[in-house]
Amino acid sequence: MCPMSTIIRCPICGTPIHPDKMEYDHVCIEYGNRRFCFCSESCRKSFLEGPRIAYFSMEIAVANEIPTYSGGLGILAGDVVRSSADLRLRLIALTLVSRKGYLKQRITSKGEQLEYPDEWNPEKSLTLMPKNVKVRIEGRDVIIQAWLYEHQSFTGGLVPVLFLDTDVEGNVTEDRRITDYLYGGDDEYRLKQEIILGIGGIRILKELFFNVRKYHMNEGHSSLLTLQLLRDNDMDNERVRNLCVFTTHTPAEAAFDKFSYSTFQRIYSEDFPLDILKKYASADALDMTELGSNLSKYLNGVSEAHREYSMDHFPGHYIRAITNGVHSYTWTSTPFRELFDRYIPGWANEPIMLGRASQIPNNEIWDAHNKAKMSLFEFVKNKTYFEMDMKALTIGFARRSTAYKRGSLIFNSLERLRRIDSIGKLQLIFAGKAHTKDEDGKRIIKEIHQYMAELGDDVKTVYLENYDMDTAAKLTSGVDIWLNTPLPPFEASGTSGMKAAHNGVINFSVLDGWWVEGCIEGVTGWAIGAPSNMPITPAERRKRELEDIYNKLEYLIIPMFYYKRDDWINIMKNSIGKVAYYFQAQWMMRRYITEAYLL
Repeated sequence: MCPMSTIIRCPICGTPIHPDKMEYDHVCIEYGNRRFCFCSESCRKSFLEGPRIAYFSMEIAVANEIPTYSGGLGILAGDVVRSSADLRLRLIALTLVSRKGYLKQRITSKGEQLEYPDEWNPEKSLTLMPKNVKVRIEGRDVIIQAWLYEHQSFTGGLVPVLFLDTDVEGNVTEDRRITDYLYGGDDEYRLKQEIILGIGGIRILKELFFNVRKYHMNEGHSSLLTLQLLRDNDMDNERVRNLCVFTTHTPAEAAFDKFSYSTFQRIYSEDFPLDILKKYASADALDMTELGSNLSKYLNGVSEAHREYSMDHFPGHYIRAITNGVHSYTWTSTPFRELFDRYIPGWANEPIMLGRASQIPNNEIWDAHNKAKMSLFEFVKNKTYFEMDMKALTIGFARRSTAYKRGSLIFNSLERLRRIDSIGKLQLIFAGKAHTKDEDGKRIIKEIHQYMAELGDDVKTVYLENYDMDTAAKLTSGVDIWLNTPLPPFEASGTSGMKAAHNGVINFSVLDGWWVEGCIEGVTGWAIGAPSNMPITPAERRKRELEDIYNKLEYLIIPMFYYKRDDWINIMKNSIGKVAYYFQAQWMMRRYITEAYLL
């Protein structure tokens, strides 16, 4: 419930409502676990009965203490929820409850990742919905219940999130575990989860009487929803295509879920014509990306570079590009929120106004940055007992640990790093989890720890374990440089650098994903290596990347940071005013509304 001491807003139109008058002049209802007031009966009716966008994602990061996310896909989905609420968009999100989370990470002194369940109890923070549905799995009826989380914006907008759960009395023990682990288990376990999310999600929406106008699949994990829609629409594929939006988030073939048809027929016990399924999901295997994209009228990648790559990967499809963005208020640190409030009032509701950042005095930008940096260093000390140097140039690198992210690339030449450090003090902060089955990702974490030990006190380096939303917020706001070294063209978009930009942190990144659009060399940050679409050999690409990392650090970045402070702060301002103002989730959602949802 909104505080009674302040003016609240109608969640449909945003009209201010005075709390002391709402009982007399306005319409109030109890809904979910909140009380809502509307400026009119028309808005109340729209709230309860109006059409919504149903947004399906295997992971959604709604809060740090609800560990139902693994990385960028879930963080992006959480920012979709938050920005949709800001815009008062009639959206409802669906995901799995993932009671045991993704993984809780511990790292040994040798850099070996240890994994534990990251358990949480939905009863403590969510509301159990009154109805459930069933799907047939392996010949059994599996009951699905839904937990409600509500995100309400200061604009009055509200977005409900339904967490689907099979840990229900009446289900056998095996079925109660289906929604336990995010991305856990084998292919059969994953297929069961995708049945729950896609088919179960459609059924729970109908059972709860939500009026849905579009179904947005955030990656292929929920693509089985199209089968339920085909059933509900007399197998009319054109009608289903007009209902569906599909967003692909990765160029990596390994990330596209595929299941054998024999496995699907054995596990999914509700009869569906195999010839129709093969028509939309490929003849050889149940390809979830093919299924979702073939039955969606609107298909998009998440950056212009990703669109170019995807056009080759999805022949015969017209693919648009809507570059990802981040929720500005969430990822802006307190010192910069206060600074923007003073000089750019209204920025939180209209982040595009951050384009006015050039008017902020240099000394105040630097002061806000130092406060954020101090907060990060206190966080690091509490986590690791390391004392970081406030005056040293600090580079941050934090993301899911997997091979194509190349987290250890900067350590290619320790001799060169030591030389750069002798010119101007350098320190590095890393974070990131590897999936339990990603041996290459675990190896990279171990490599970084070996390099840390070899460098010793020469170049202070720390690795923060159990990377989560809170750690991400501290890191992206407190370092001086945000480093990103993916192997092109596998960075579909990336969003961590956008978070950094909101805090005046400067990006130093390989030209892939969103940075192709955001980088103006020497103005908004610095590029590493050749553009992702340049036809050069892998060896030549790596050679140019390493040259840029070390040469730009030594000859551009270190001298500017230590000896040309005003020039440095001007790039910080550009990072806010030319990057953050545009790469934000409100702008992203406005594009989805006009280009996909209103079709």
